[in-house]
Amino acid sequence: MEPDNSTLEPFLLNSTDEVVSTDAPWDVATLLGLQISLSAILAVVTLATALSNAFVITTIVLTRKLHTPANVLIGSLAVTDLLVSILVMPIAILYTVSKTWTLGQIVCDIWLSSDITFCTASILHLCVIALDRYWAITDALEYSKRRTMRRASVMIAVVWVISISISIPPLFWRQAKAHEELTDCMVNTDQISYTIYSTFGAFYVPTVLLVILYGRIYVAARSRILKSPAACGKRFTTAQLIQTSAGSSLCSLNSTSNQEGNLHPMVGAGHGQASGQGGGRTGGSGGSPLFANSVKVKLADNVLERKRLCAAREKKATKTLGIILGAFIVCWLPFFVGTLVMAICKKCWFDPLLFDVFTWLGYLNSLINPVIYTIFNDEFKQAFQKLIKFKSCY
Repeated sequence: MEPDNSTLEPFLLNSTDEVVSTDAPWDVATLLGLQISLSAILAVVTLATALSNAFVITTIVLTRKLHTPANVLIGSLAVTDLLVSILVMPIAILYTVSKTWTLGQIVCDIWLSSDITFCTASILHLCVIALDRYWAITDALEYSKRRTMRRASVMIAVVWVISISISIPPLFWRQAKAHEELTDCMVNTDQISYTIYSTFGAFYVPTVLLVILYGRIYVAARSRILKSPAACGKRFTTAQLIQTSAGSSLCSLNSTSNQEGNLHPMVGAGHGQASGQGGGRTGGSGGSPLFANSVKVKLADNVLERKRLCAAREKKATKTLGIILGAFIVCWLPFFVGTLVMAICKKCWFDPLLFDVFTWLGYLNSLINPVIYTIFNDEFKQAFQKLIKFKSCY
C-alpha cells in the first residue's frame, strides 16, 4: 500500500516556498548586477565615442592649418560617428540590456533609420577618404589642382544620398505592421532582396573597394619608398608637400630639364649678379666654380633630406590607412555576415547575445576611427595638445 502523503503536503509546500524565496532574490540580484555592469560598460563606450569625435571636430574647426579638403572628409566622418554615439548608441544600450522594446513604433522607426543611415555613412566615409588618398598618391600634381572644398562636399553629399537610400525601404513594411503590438525593434530579415541590397551596399561593396584602393596605395607608396633617393636627387631642385587624407604628406618633386641652367641663376641671384649666356658661367667675383659646386652639393643634400622625410611620412600614412582598414573589417564583418546568413539560411540559428556582441562591435568602429587619426596624425596631435593646454590654435 502506498503511503498517504496528504499530511506531508503542507510541509512540502512550505519547503518549496522556502527554496523559491531563498533562490529567487539571489537570481534577481545577479541579473540586476549584470544589467548594471553591462549598462555601465556600454555607457562608457558611448561617452568615449562622443567625446573623441567631438574633439576631432573641434580641432579641425579651430585649427586653420587643418582647413583642407582632406581634413573636411575626416571631419565629416567624425560628425557621422558623433551622430551614431548620440542618436543610436544610447537607445541601443536600453534595448540591449532590457531585451524588450518599450518606446513605441515611431521611436523604433526613427532609431532603426538613424542606425542604418549613420552606420552606412560612416563606412562609406572611409571609402571616400581612401579614394581621396589614392588620387593624391597616384596623380599628385594633377589632383592637387582638383582637390577643392567643393569636390570634398560633393563626395560627402554622395555618401549621404547612398546611405539614406539604403535606410528608407524598411520604413514601408514596418508601417504596414504599425497596428501590431511592438515588442522588438529590428530590421525584418524576411525581406531577402532588401537584406542583400543593404548589406552589399553598406558593407561588401565598400569593403572590396577599400581593399582594392589600399592595395594600389600600398604598391604606389612602396615604389616611392624603395626608389633610390641618390638616383633621383640630382634631377630635382624643388619640392612640393601635398597634404593627404591620412594626415601625412606626399612629396611630389618637380624635375627640371637642365639643372645646370637652374643652379647657376640661383647662385647669381643670390649675389645680385647676372649669369653669362655663352659658357654658363656666373658673372662677377661671387660666381666662382667652387661656390657653384658648393651650392649644388647643398641643394642635392636638401632634396635628399626632403625625399627621406617624404618616404617616412608615406610609409606612416600607408600604415595608418592599413590600420583603419583592418579595424573596419574586424568591427563590421561579423555583423554583416550574421545578417546575411540569417536572411538566406532560415534554419540557421544565431544566439541573440552573440548578435548583440556583433552589433556593438560595429558601433565600436565609430570610437576607433578618431582614435586612429589622432594617434597616427602629427598635425592632429599637435592641435590636440594646444586645445588641452588652452592655447590658441591659430
